[in-house]
Amino acid sequence: MIHCQHTQGICLLTIDRQDKANSLTADMLRALTAALKVPHDTRAVILTGKGRVFSAGADLDEARAGLATSPEWERLSARMAAMPCLTIAALNGTLAGGAFGMALACDIRLAVPEARFFYPVMKLGFLPQPSDPARLVHLVGPARAKVILMAGQKITAPEALSWGLIDRIVDPADLMQAAMDLTADCVTAAPEHVAAIKAMCDQA
Repeated sequence: MIHCQHTQGICLLTIDRQDKANSLTADMLRALTAALKVPHDTRAVILTGKGRVFSAGADLDEARAGLATSPEWERLSARMAAMPCLTIAALNGTLAGGAFGMALACDIRLAVPEARFFYPVMKLGFLPQPSDPARLVHLVGPARAKVILMAGQKITAPEALSWGLIDRIVDPADLMQAAMDLTADCVTAAPEHVAAIKAMCDQA
């Protein structure tokens, strides 16, 4: 379900539950959080999914049983946000619901042209994860955050790029190479140097 591969200072995390649109169970959330306890020499983390959807959010059956309001979502996004290395969300398809949190917590977001972005908490009667509204407002501004969280609109990849929700649109065939290319300088640097520059950017 969650594949973790460490290669030359890069940790690649892949969500692989294609038959369920990469929807996330509690066990998968815990596995993702645990996988972010990376070796000291990790300079970059790339998060992606298998198939045509990055993640549809919470598994429907588990959501009805309480997963939609579980603190596991916030634990995962907090761990991602606290990573001292470069973090990249390589969004291979649509990003929905609770899956927003871990992507918002990444430093850089790439997406394929077909990706759509929506977070239907208003319609479903749930609150978003505690940190998500502030991160979303930081990226796109308060009005556009409300378009997503309150009006429940599905945002296309070009619109997401123009808003600042994502940083680049990349052809699906080139997505992983584009993500790897962004790590090139980091993987040749000392981990402490990577962490120092990231800290300076985050404090700006």
